[in-house]
Formats: sequence, structure tokens, C-alpha cells
Amino acid sequence: MPQVMGIDLGGTAIKLGRFLEDGTCLQSITVPTPQPATPEAVVEAIADAILACGGSQAKAIGLGTPGPADAAGRIAKIAINLSGWKDVPLADWLEAKTGLPTIIANDANCAGLGEAWLGAGRRFPNLILLTLGTGVGGAIILDGKLFTGHQGAAGELGLIALYPDGPECNSGNRGSLEQHVSIQAIRRRTGLEPEELGQRALAGDRFALEFWESYGRDLGIGLASLIYILTPEAIVIGGGISASAEFFFPAAMAEIERRVLPSSRSGLQLLPAELGNQAGMVGAAKLALG
Repeated sequence: MPQVMGIDLGGTAIKLGRFLEDGTCLQSITVPTPQPATPEAVVEAIADAILACGGSQAKAIGLGTPGPADAAGRIAKIAINLSGWKDVPLADWLEAKTGLPTIIANDANCAGLGEAWLGAGRRFPNLILLTLGTGVGGAIILDGKLFTGHQGAAGELGLIALYPDGPECNSGNRGSLEQHVSIQAIRRRTGLEPEELGQRALAGDRFALEFWESYGRDLGIGLASLIYILTPEAIVIGGGISASAEFFFPAAMAEIERRVLPSSRSGLQLLPAELGNQAGMVGAAKLALG
């Protein structure tokens, strides 16, 4: 059975896995991202790690990068938290180093592919993934395929406008969904970390419970806009904040039911992601399999 490498490139670590086409992971390793993380140093580190992970037996490489890739899956346009990355021909460089066909995609898109293939979305041909973390990433799966749109830039679901006069976003938007449901937004709104708010809610703390309810409302309002456009069968919520899903899912779902016509949300499921921080690596392998 053919084998492929799935790679998740992050600001602090690079996760690699060698997979069979049925999704079985034969071997995985994690190596630190070189500092400074120049493109040349990162490519070198990835090439070495591929060898250490049995890459000589693989037929192709898929790689998730922390930023947008071009539509052809060849060029890392920019990479967040990595120094000196602009229009890096990452696929070409890795192919030259390893001799293996390589394709790259945005890391949130890879996480979406992973959840659609082996995780919470595996029963649904049409779904969206939202990762709630330092930022808010997104991925769109339509008819079982990753939708990347014009020039590969689709799926920036966290950047939709939620409240027009809200906090300024790095994107140039104001009051984006990301500015209301990311880790930074939670810190700004409460002065606390999401983990602590989750623990307090578990202990029945009223402030924490009320916060998560308002958080769920904001998330539900943002999701309502996405549902009207994409009519997904499932919405999968990942990222670190999803650990507290039990406290904000009910409010989010209530908001969706209040705002979205039944015809646009028929049978809709709101689900926590299942693959955790392996999702990007798994999805990158799926990318390599085509």
C-alpha cells in the first residue's frame, strides 16, 4: 500500500507522520522548528526529519504551512511566526531536497481535511472547520473536497465582520469574528486565560458560566452568516478553546436556531474536533494522497 508523509509546520515545532492511504500512521516524530526559522533552515530541518521518519518509503509529501499558500499548492506566500517568509517556493525546494512530489496548503485547511478524513467530519461531505486559538482559522469542505477559491485564499472564516465598530483586526477589518472569539479576545474581555475560565465554569463559577454563554452567542452569530452561504451538514470546532465547548456550544446552537432558517440548517451538527493537534499532520497526508 502506498505511503505518504504528512507534515505540520508550526512556529515552535514541526510534526511529521508517515501514513498509509487508509489513514494508518506508521511512524510520527516531532522536531523543534529552527530559530530563527528562515526558509532555508526550515527546509533543511524538514528534509532531515523526513529521513528520520522513514521518508525513503514514501511516494509524496503534503505539508501544512502557517499562512496562505498559492492555489497550485507550491508557494508559501507568507508564514505567520516564521522569519523572512515571503513567496517561498517551498514545494520546489522540498522536491529538490527529497526527490518526492510535494504539495502545500494553509494549516487550517489541512486541519479541516484531517477532520473530514479521519475525525469529527468523516460522515459529512459538506462541512466547515473553525479553529479557535491564538487566531481563528477556517476550512471549507464541499462535496468531500477542500474549497480554496480564487488564488487559494478562501476559507478565512475568522475574518468575517461580526460587529462593524469592534476592535481592529490585523486584516484591516474591524470587529471580525476573530476579534471576539480568539484567545486574545478572551484575555481582553476577561483578563483570564481560556483554561482558567473553563476550570471556573466546571466548578460552577457564575462569572465564567455567563462569559461562556456570551462567547457562545458571538460564535453563533458568526456561524449564522457562514451557514447561510455554505449550508454545511456539520460545523467542527477545534483549537485550544474547544476544550470548553460544553459551556458555549448550547448558546451557539441556540443563536443559530434563532437566526437561521430551518431550510438552511436542516440536520446541522455542531461538533468538537477529534484529532487535536494531530489534525494538521493527518490532513497534510490526505493532501499528498490527492
